[in-house]
Amino acid sequence: MTSLPEPRQATIAAVIPCYRVKAHILSVIARIGEECSLIYVVDDRCPESSGQYVLDHCDDDRVRVVFHEENQGVGGAVLTGYRQAIADGATVIVKIDGDGQMDPSWIPALTTEIVMGEADYAKGDRFYDRESVSGMPGIRLFGNAVLSFLIKFSSGYWDIVDPTNGFTAIEATVAATLPHAKISKRYFFESDMLFRLGSMRARVVDIPMPAIYADEQSGLSIRKIVGEFMAKHTVNTLKRILYTYYVRSFSVASIELLAGLLLLLFGVGFGASTWIRNASVGLQTSSGTVMLAALPAMLGFQLVLAFLSADIANVPTRAIGRRLRLIRPKFAGGAVAGAVMPRVVRVTPRTGVSAEAGVSRPA
Repeated sequence: MTSLPEPRQATIAAVIPCYRVKAHILSVIARIGEECSLIYVVDDRCPESSGQYVLDHCDDDRVRVVFHEENQGVGGAVLTGYRQAIADGATVIVKIDGDGQMDPSWIPALTTEIVMGEADYAKGDRFYDRESVSGMPGIRLFGNAVLSFLIKFSSGYWDIVDPTNGFTAIEATVAATLPHAKISKRYFFESDMLFRLGSMRARVVDIPMPAIYADEQSGLSIRKIVGEFMAKHTVNTLKRILYTYYVRSFSVASIELLAGLLLLLFGVGFGASTWIRNASVGLQTSSGTVMLAALPAMLGFQLVLAFLSADIANVPTRAIGRRLRLIRPKFAGGAVAGAVMPRVVRVTPRTGVSAEAGVSRPA
């Protein structure tokens, strides 16, 4: 039997998607500790020219500024950073926002389990500390609670407390194996990432940390995205259940769900149609008819609950990164191979900026 690869010496890279973060970006970079060997500032066609601002005012030689010709959204910027970090040999990749909401001093805590080979993806948990939650704006607290419930269904990660948190770290082999072209590029990015990771059976862990809210402005409108998010979560939930319980495997839980839904739909449908028909002609529904509708509905409901219990117990508990390195030692996945890299500019302390080999500095 082939043994698994031993844990590697970690090379940690930080990816910072930039869009309207000029006021905070230099402070965020300055607070990133020596544990990060590389820092990728991805200018997502920022109207404030955040990337150029970093080139003009930052002398940290770990920094690489990546420029998008067109705005791709936060997900597109993060995936670009992933690909560049993988190409440069990073083993763990951290995503941190450029607006100052996330404290870079928590990067070591965020990456520890991944470096040790015990997790594939780690994310911040702002709900662990009651004081941190009390400082969170009410609309965000409510929105996160609703989205968290939807993401549990669509991803299968029932043990994740704060699924919408964007302060994350990922094992590089896992990042390379993800279907980059299929992942949502805008506000649905974090949710879709968990769905894709769940499909891979990757292990995801929460890392308790405080939330920071200052003068940043969010471009997310709850009214505009609620319908879109509901539709996408519904589609992802159906895909996950179909693939997990009827394509990749078939278990007692598969039977429980199928039988439970059929019985529940029959009981509710038969009972409702009978009641409406009898009420329209003034007839009283007999107790036998009521029981004929109620028993299948109750049994179906119990079977669906049994399925949910089995689904909750089916959360991935083993990291897959080391196994993926065994079969894809050179990140040969389709996500990276053949990908077109945007132009990258490297900050140097002595000359200010210099163009990387094979790319050109933006005009």
